[in-house]
Amino acid sequence: MMRKNGNRDTGVLLIGGSAGSLKVLFDLLPDLDENLGFPIIIVVHRKAAADSQLESVFEKHTKLKVFEIEDKMSLEPNTIYLAPADYHVLLETPTELALDYSEKLHYSRPSIDVTFQSGAEIFGEKAVAILLSGANHDGALGLKYVQTAGGLVIIQDPETAEVDLMPREAMTQVNPDYIIKPADMAKLINTLANKTNNQ
Repeated sequence: MMRKNGNRDTGVLLIGGSAGSLKVLFDLLPDLDENLGFPIIIVVHRKAAADSQLESVFEKHTKLKVFEIEDKMSLEPNTIYLAPADYHVLLETPTELALDYSEKLHYSRPSIDVTFQSGAEIFGEKAVAILLSGANHDGALGLKYVQTAGGLVIIQDPETAEVDLMPREAMTQVNPDYIIKPADMAKLINTLANKTNNQ
């Protein structure tokens, strides 16, 4: 599929996943360029108080900086931000993140839908969203917000997903710009790099 965003800059990359998504992330992270020119926000469903070492595990798989999100944290390019367990992540401005403890959506907090929607509202056509493997319906509505805002929508090929419910549900809600295998994700993400931001 052709990239509809043309030569527009990428403002933010939003990645959401649940069961089966961590392996995909660990495989693609080592191949990401260091100077993409935009931040990456990753929302993965995980239990409260569990996976407390996820930040350090991610750091071992990428050349990019990695932080678990704190309330009112600054959003900077060439950095990966991980949603903490049991908090929704919101983009308040193009340069600031916020945490929210409101009710769960699709039994999930953090909710992929919440982050995707706020990313679409803040970045519009400069938002890019990728939905990975997972076992519930979270993310489908969020992708719809991104697509409506003119952003780029990418879904993991359900045939390659460890748990295919999430990507299959999303495909009933949106017409993705890309349906992609994990092996091709890093290459695609690197093509979204803001070359003008890289020296």
